Amino acid sequence: MPPPRSAMLGAYLAASRMGAGAGRRLLARRLAEGKEEGDRIGERMGIAGRPRPAGRLAWFNAASVGEAVSLLEFLKRLTRQHPDLHCLLTTVTVTSARLLDTRLPPRCIHQFAPLDVAPWVERFLDHWRPDLAIWTESEIWPATLVAAHRRGIPMLLINARISERSFRRWRWMPGMARSLFGRFDRVLAQDDLAARQLGALGAQEVVVTGTLKEGAAPLDHDEEERVRMTKALAGRPVWLAASTHEGEEKVVSTVISEVRRSLPMLAVILAPRHPARGDELAAFLRSEGWRVAQRSKGEAIAPETDIYLADTLGEMGLWYRVASVAFVGGSLVEVGGHNPFEPALLGCAVIHGPHVRNFAEAYARLAAAGAAVEVRSGAELARAVVEVIAPDRAAKMAAAAWAAVSEGAAVTDAVLEVVEHYLARPEAAVVVEEGAPA
Repeated sequence: MPPPRSAMLGAYLAASRMGAGAGRRLLARRLAEGKEEGDRIGERMGIAGRPRPAGRLAWFNAASVGEAVSLLEFLKRLTRQHPDLHCLLTTVTVTSARLLDTRLPPRCIHQFAPLDVAPWVERFLDHWRPDLAIWTESEIWPATLVAAHRRGIPMLLINARISERSFRRWRWMPGMARSLFGRFDRVLAQDDLAARQLGALGAQEVVVTGTLKEGAAPLDHDEEERVRMTKALAGRPVWLAASTHEGEEKVVSTVISEVRRSLPMLAVILAPRHPARGDELAAFLRSEGWRVAQRSKGEAIAPETDIYLADTLGEMGLWYRVASVAFVGGSLVEVGGHNPFEPALLGCAVIHGPHVRNFAEAYARLAAAGAAVEVRSGAELARAVVEVIAPDRAAKMAAAAWAAVSEGAAVTDAVLEVVEHYLARPEAAVVVEEGAPA
């Protein structure tokens, strides 16, 4: 059944077809701000940076680091099971590209996703000709989605979720939402709430499979560096403040003062969600009176170091192994929380704030298992750190966390089964005429 028509979507697509000038100005501004790679800017205009490999190609589109990393174990298994298959992974951020440069499995290619400018999207699709298109989480670009659908490319939305803000926004555009979400052949939702919301927006075939972040392999690390860091911190309790956002570092600074009344030797590793904020955070923390060693500057941990500022990319696997207790940020401010499976898989007890909508069921499961503690203020966070960092409590929570996430492989199996079904379908690409209704 063809998707319903939408006047609003039609207007968007018309604007997208004429959007090259605005797109170039946006890219120039982002390049000046360090948000684009100069030698790869053509990819953002649909100009391929690599030749298309022969044979079948599955295209995965992810927004940024978290979404891309959640796909790595899945891509390993998929390409291992299909030696003739290549995978194209597109993202939009510089940090994700740099991380994937060393972590993509064989027969997997990274490209920057084109802006949602219709001629650029069509140029992208003309070159790559994917046999299957797979979107992750809630990264929906209307012109891209419509162009792929018009070519008859089977389309899946996996790891599907939608923020409350996005859900409300789409509800104000019901016709456009139904026309877009109804184009997916199958939607694999993270949880029941996401399934209900996506169904309300027009998705037709929705099943709950969980999140691939649960089935991901433990984060990589450099073992020699872990040993070195452990020696540098020997004899000191270590608390990790992970993936923090603006506003949370001020709370962390206050909490350190409180916790040190009970644990005067406390060492804190602070790993901000956006490492580019490192210099700003170092200046702030020093103004608060803390002795800070900044990893991006090559500064070493000394016995007198209060805070080790881990402002580098791709090393969370190291920090979760070095610390026994982690506060997972984006949760004391209304960001929606970050992936709790990463610390849980590495034996790290989890503390978090109340704003964890992005992973609500995951945090609920960890809490039910006794593997996570929720706090709602700096005072509660200070008390939780003191209680949880005790070796017996931390060990008990770490064991509970491991047990709670040990079923994650089933998620990957479920998603693989669906993807393989669509890869096995005979090719049926039909290009709709340019003037076809949106």
